[in-house]
Amino acid sequence: MTLADRMAMFAAGDLYLVITEDFCAGRSPVKVLSEALQAGVRVVQLREKHLTDKEFYSRALQFRELCSAKNALLVLNDRIDIALATDADGVHLGQDDLPIQAARSLAPELIIGGSSHSLREAVSAQEAGASYVNIGPIFATQTKAHTGIALGPGAIKAITPHLVVPWTVMGGIKASNVDLVLERGAKHVAVVTAVTAADDVALACAELREKIQGKGKSMVDSPAGEF
Repeated sequence: MTLADRMAMFAAGDLYLVITEDFCAGRSPVKVLSEALQAGVRVVQLREKHLTDKEFYSRALQFRELCSAKNALLVLNDRIDIALATDADGVHLGQDDLPIQAARSLAPELIIGGSSHSLREAVSAQEAGASYVNIGPIFATQTKAHTGIALGPGAIKAITPHLVVPWTVMGGIKASNVDLVLERGAKHVAVVTAVTAADDVALACAELREKIQGKGKSMVDSPAGEF
């Protein structure tokens, strides 16, 4: 599959689910993935910081098989080598990971996402060749270490006019506050525990996807706030 094919699938997605075993409420991450795919999720990121390379490779293969069966994109966190070895669709890179430009030279047909916590970082990721830029954390979150404070939903209106690539939002987003990012134009919403720790994974996915599909294409005028 080409990068253009993958990005067309990305554009058609709505909920971007990040799965980490530590946040699956004691359940198998493979089970959580299966239920999410059944509920229509079509963009999935596997993020595991504490597995050995062999364990991560094995899990990525399991995820690849399930995602392929549902025509869903699989993005791996950090590890472009394992992404290439497992035929994943992309890799998501943080500020301290392999530089985006280097990753692009290694994998020209993969989706390469870049994390950003400020306007400067978002524009830098875009200029380096990111396929999409993630903005966050929007709200306070405990699922990922980040030394800065939550950006707040106003950051979306401050950052996104400077982006020409697709963008996602992440960080503490759940059904009770997702409207605050949708009202500011978000179409691709990334979540972790709002789905993976939910009592009913499929129901949580359905609720979030319904909100995104209903409001993600409309924007309201609201102050961007200080940023």
